[in-house]
Amino acid sequence: MFEPRLALASLSGESDAAWARSAETHADAAFLGGIAIDEPSRRAARRMAKRDRDEFLPDDPLAFVEHELDALDDAPLRAGVNVRSGSRAPIHEVAELCREHDAMLELNAHCRQDELCAVGCGETLLRDAHRLCEQVETAADTGATVSVKVRAEVPGVSLPDTARWIDGAGADVIHVDAMDSESVIRDVADAAELFVVANNGVRDGETAREYLEYGADAVSVGRPSDRPAILRRVREAVDDWFETETEPTAGAGR
Repeated sequence: MFEPRLALASLSGESDAAWARSAETHADAAFLGGIAIDEPSRRAARRMAKRDRDEFLPDDPLAFVEHELDALDDAPLRAGVNVRSGSRAPIHEVAELCREHDAMLELNAHCRQDELCAVGCGETLLRDAHRLCEQVETAADTGATVSVKVRAEVPGVSLPDTARWIDGAGADVIHVDAMDSESVIRDVADAAELFVVANNGVRDGETAREYLEYGADAVSVGRPSDRPAILRRVREAVDDWFETETEPTAGAGR
């Protein structure tokens, strides 16, 4: 999927091509976004921006995605684009762009802001597996590599079940914000044939190794992705793990 096994997780209103290029010596994947790509999600993003959240609100989201991916075509990392949408048509359009640039299309089933949930985006999709799988199918039908960003500790939601369902719908990657339930990575890795990226609290080698021991195929760094010292520590730990681990972890090689 990508090597080395360190990714940069999307940060609202911050994760663009320039952000990815600034860390390209440490990571080999970067998820841009999140980007609201249909009108309801854009209305939600505008409301969120009014309460001082950073948001990407270009006049033309599709043109913005294309511009950012163009800027990364010669970068030594694989791009991904994290998108928020309650409807399927714009997902298809962005997924086609991602396929053309060998980038990953990441469906956002993660954000829990009230404004996004009210229009059927983000965490709402975790509670509606049918709609989430429809979005996965829409993206996968283009031939793009499809990731789904999810979070643990959502009441009534089983992430292992979600992993199985999106695997069947055509997803390739599950990007898990483990919250305070690190061991959920093991449950997800055992549940489906997906490439598992573990996220949350990745600041040092100890945390990275813990996730890898639970069966993650890679880890991602979120908020401190602009801090080279942290990225260097995590990268060294990840490299050391895959160089010295003789027994394959659950999920390795997917």
